[in-house]
Amino acid sequence: MGTLTLDALSRRYGATTAVERVDLDVAEGELVALLGPSGCGKTTTLRMVAGFIPPSGGRVLIAGQDVTRTPPHGRNTGMVFQSYALFPHMTVGQNVAFGLEMRKIGRAERETRVREALRLVRLDGMADRLPRQLSGGQQQRVALARALVVNPAVFLLDEPLSNLDAKLRAEVRFEIRALQQRLGLTTLFVTHDQEEALTMADRLVVMERGRVRQTGTAEDLYERPADAFVAGFIGRCNLLRGAPEGPGHFRAHGGALLPCLAAPAPGASVLALRPERIAVATEGEGLPARLATVTYLGAQTEYHLDLGGTPLVAIAPTPPESSRHRALAPGDAVLAHWDPAEARLLPAEPGDLPDDTP
Repeated sequence: MGTLTLDALSRRYGATTAVERVDLDVAEGELVALLGPSGCGKTTTLRMVAGFIPPSGGRVLIAGQDVTRTPPHGRNTGMVFQSYALFPHMTVGQNVAFGLEMRKIGRAERETRVREALRLVRLDGMADRLPRQLSGGQQQRVALARALVVNPAVFLLDEPLSNLDAKLRAEVRFEIRALQQRLGLTTLFVTHDQEEALTMADRLVVMERGRVRQTGTAEDLYERPADAFVAGFIGRCNLLRGAPEGPGHFRAHGGALLPCLAAPAPGASVLALRPERIAVATEGEGLPARLATVTYLGAQTEYHLDLGGTPLVAIAPTPPESSRHRALAPGDAVLAHWDPAEARLLPAEPGDLPDDTP
């Protein structure tokens, strides 16, 4: 049992199930990300952990203690909201101290802990400023300090970087991860951003329609997805419907016979192949194809291939400028090649692929 345990945690709204029997153990000092599309149930799960939403079934345990019916202020959690939720009329110091006041911590100890929390997030000397006098990144740090100051057993982050621009988001992402590791914080982190989850989390939990589809490390989910939904959600992936045909081959609906991993998953109906694992050349071995489009992406170039009615996307490093006079162009006849072990055969549910009807 971890520092945080979710035991068959569920939430229903009438006939609609928002979260369906989520089981999860988060170990001490571990950062686990709940990842999924909008409406998948990840924020509802986080808010049940925080105590803001009562579950319809299951339990929440912190350090082995059942807190399912304990109010938020009694759970020893610290939460950072997507909107920061700072009080505009309070100073930075007052905002950070708010949780301590709710816990009846004495003034002297409050002041000491507020100073330490602001030091941790590099806001020394800003205790007397108002939120409107701070940048977005500084406001985010105040929200972090307010959650940290209560010495939480579990640290909860609800899409805390979504209001920052791309450059600042990358900087704060690094700071949060470094702070979490330095303090050994047990953390549950909600995001829809794959890059955030892949770079920050020790483990990821991919959710969809209220259910957990797969849990594992970033490498587990990227290299060994359990199904077509996970393969398509984590990174880019060619997902082709069809059926296995003999050992080591897959017949796509478009007609192409594609080499693949010999042992398909039970019920496999989709071939999954990462674009960067496909080599495109004009000579050598491979499947005949024609280039439909070529898109320059800076360090990489994207190739859309037509294998006689079966589409594939390949991504490769952009060739040096000195050799671009020999670059591939739309309409060229090419050969597409990949290691058959890189093409996995996976099961899929209705709605897992973009052209499915849920």
